[in-house]
Amino acid sequence: MQVPIVGAILLVIVIVLVAQTVKIVPQQHAWVVERLGRYHATLTPGLTIVLPFVDRVAYKHVLKEIPLDVPSQICITRDNTQLQVDGVLYFQVTDPMKASYGSSNFVFAITQLSQTTLRSVIGRLELDKTFEERDFINHSIVSSLDQAASNWGVKVLRYEIKDLTPPKEILHAMQAQITAEREKRALIAASEGRKQEQINLAAGAREAAIQKSEGERQAAINQAQGQASAILTVADANAEAIRKIAASIQSQGGMDAVNLKVAEQYVNAFGNLAKQGNTLIVPGDMADLSTMIASALTIVNRTGAREAIVRPAPGAETRGG
Repeated sequence: MQVPIVGAILLVIVIVLVAQTVKIVPQQHAWVVERLGRYHATLTPGLTIVLPFVDRVAYKHVLKEIPLDVPSQICITRDNTQLQVDGVLYFQVTDPMKASYGSSNFVFAITQLSQTTLRSVIGRLELDKTFEERDFINHSIVSSLDQAASNWGVKVLRYEIKDLTPPKEILHAMQAQITAEREKRALIAASEGRKQEQINLAAGAREAAIQKSEGERQAAINQAQGQASAILTVADANAEAIRKIAASIQSQGGMDAVNLKVAEQYVNAFGNLAKQGNTLIVPGDMADLSTMIASALTIVNRTGAREAIVRPAPGAETRGG
């Protein structure tokens, strides 16, 4: 009976010794070992042998990036406006020994320091700037925390503001301001549209006037060219007719035909004058008329004409009707 009991006791002792001796550290973890109450070593991931009952794992740290929710708090801006701010902090343990012995609670220390730094940064900004300068606020908090947390073996990576909540009265005023600004932009956009419309209409009218004037100018040029062509054609025709008449006159009997034609038109002109009015105008020198009629008779006789031309009485005077 005693042998099994002793064996069981020895087995338990062996298991305890193995558990105290063999340590398996997970990946991205670091364990701080103390030997007889003093810092001895930092165990890295993997299998490690320690002295049982002499060495003790005092602290276990996670080396991963850790998000830390910073509680919401009331901050006062430069223009004395209360602002409720909350954020989230990201940090990482870089020195397990300092993280173990540099502060009794480095997480609490980081949280408190981030809140005090946030109040200090917000206090230097006006309310409107706090919404615009989030990057500046985050960078300022990270710089201040990183400098202090280096003694705690902690690296502050970044800080992000989750929410900025002003009082309800400020929210209503900001909403009214935003509405007024949007209405202002709408009015400006409408006026710019009307302005552009007038510019487009004026440009269109100008372009239409230019096109119209160009059309009228081209039409005038075409008309002038047509008239010039017509004048040249008529002139060419007249010149050709004159050349033919001149050629006919230069031919045999041409001059006699001209004299006969002139005499006929001369007599017809006096006859028409007597028909249209009750006043007859005759030349002062009747010899000219007699000479012309005589020339016409000579031409007629020469060509065998049978028409008789009545010669007016000599000494005819102008008589009223």
